[in-house]
Amino acid sequence: MPSMRVEIWADVVCAWAYIGKRRLERTLADWSGEDVDVVWRPFRIDPTAPAAAEPLAQALRDPVVAGALSWYVPDASPVGGGERAARVAAEVGLGPPWGAAWRVDPTDAHRLVSLAYDHGGSSLQDAVVEAVLRAHFVEAADISDRAVLGALAAASGFPAGAGLLAGDAGRDAVRDLLLEGRARGVTTSPTILVGERAMAGAQLPQVIAEFLRRAGRAAEPARETPAEVRRYRHAESLLELRDPLGALTLLGPLLAEHGDDRGVRLLAARACYASAQLGRARHLLEALVDETPDDPYVHQLLGRTLQRQSAGGPEGAAHLRLAAALAPSSTTMG
Repeated sequence: MPSMRVEIWADVVCAWAYIGKRRLERTLADWSGEDVDVVWRPFRIDPTAPAAAEPLAQALRDPVVAGALSWYVPDASPVGGGERAARVAAEVGLGPPWGAAWRVDPTDAHRLVSLAYDHGGSSLQDAVVEAVLRAHFVEAADISDRAVLGALAAASGFPAGAGLLAGDAGRDAVRDLLLEGRARGVTTSPTILVGERAMAGAQLPQVIAEFLRRAGRAAEPARETPAEVRRYRHAESLLELRDPLGALTLLGPLLAEHGDDRGVRLLAARACYASAQLGRARHLLEALVDETPDDPYVHQLLGRTLQRQSAGGPEGAAHLRLAAALAPSSTTMG
């Protein structure tokens, strides 16, 4: 019987992610259902964190930073989510001591977590996640420091981790996973996904257990969707979410490997248009018009592109007239 994949989308600098980890562990200790494979995925609660770590207490003097992090970071504010996180952390056995000392960019930590799964599966990844979270929240270490991360990796049974972090391994994967999470509707840390069913927040063990039971009952027979199809669908979702640059990032490998696919090129053209990359959009659309001259949508999008390029030139108007003639009932462009 295949195991249930439980994805935890979380930031390693999020206090609730550590609390959620403990609560999930308690859930699984009493779990009598199908086997569970837990996979950690990246999320960013502080996307403007500087490349060089800074003392958290200093950073929190900025009211904008304090407001953004108050729910996620212990002691970010005297009341509210930070104080509650510290109290709940103690209830699940975390600390003392407890509390982050640094505001960090967690990119390399997320890379290490992702690479651990690639090299050793869920067991190794769990050990690395635990070490990183403990270093940040209990040991007050700077987890943006590659030397710190390398030592954590070695202590977790992943001695190759330090060498991998020295290069670019895992960087593109983390970037793409962050975009995938957004495309799949992840908006907070932590969020548990089982298939397309989501549960946000570090819920109580009994709530997690009920979610897993419901997700297991609702699961369709396992059908592995090709990675290329998933990437395309996520790019579509990002475009619908008004993130055309993210869509283009995900489409990059598809354009390189499947550049003859009309659907991939049309989606890329739409994303280029939406991100004002009009020259690139025009190039893609002109080729599509040559291939399918009776497609009203392509004529319409090319006409709009040409109009934006030339402030309403006649060439754009001609394509718009042709689009109207080919599909007289079509008045909008998606």
